[in-house]
Amino acid sequence: MHKYIVLFFSVTFLLSACTGNKTKEAIIKHDQMVNLLTEVHIIDGGIYSIPQNPDSLYKYGTGRYIALFKKHHTDTAQFSKSLKYYTTQPLELQAIYVEVLKNLAKKTDSLTKIQQKQYNALPQK
Repeated sequence: MHKYIVLFFSVTFLLSACTGNKTKEAIIKHDQMVNLLTEVHIIDGGIYSIPQNPDSLYKYGTGRYIALFKKHHTDTAQFSKSLKYYTTQPLELQAIYVEVLKNLAKKTDSLTKIQQKQYNALPQK
């Protein structure tokens, strides 16, 4: 009986060790995840400005997300799996979001500068 218990735990340990490497390979890399999440949040912000009808997310969002995932050579399943993995690694996820916030701040600053130039170009009364 003791032999079977040891065998069971040994096999369980080996199988869990083997699946860990496959999971790590299927995860989106840090830099690509930063870019992907930056663009996901930009799309989310764009959809937020659309009037919220029951089908507006499906109607306006689905195509944008599909194009984004094609651009980054991934799909929703891999993105979900990667996001789930990074939520189990809080320090890594925090580092990712620090970079995402920096990227969004840069984009906001550049848009503000463009708007300021356009405002200054208007004829003054």
